[in-house]
Amino acid sequence: MEISWYDFEKVDMRVGVVVKAEDFPKAKKPAYRLTIDFGELGIKRSSAQITNYTKDELQGMKVIAVVNFPPKQVADFVSEVLVLGALTKEGVIVLTPSRPGKAMPGDRIA
Repeated sequence: MEISWYDFEKVDMRVGVVVKAEDFPKAKKPAYRLTIDFGELGIKRSSAQITNYTKDELQGMKVIAVVNFPPKQVADFVSEVLVLGALTKEGVIVLTPSRPGKAMPGDRIA
């Protein structure tokens, strides 16, 4: 299905830094509860099925996330953003800026 450029422009994707990754045992599928700093947009939370990473690997990682979806209730947690990744046979590979020192929290993805 094709979408227009106008539709694509509606998706607000930003750089964020994971400041906390916690176990999420109440999720139906294995997931972490992430707390992510998006700079001027503030701190947002996400339920992310990226348990092929350790919590230590995730903390401090720069990620790309969609920040303008409506909040989604996942068990007893409200997920505010969608962390993006590539679906592979080995699990989800989190999308991250290729030059991490250059992209800053809150920077928009174009």
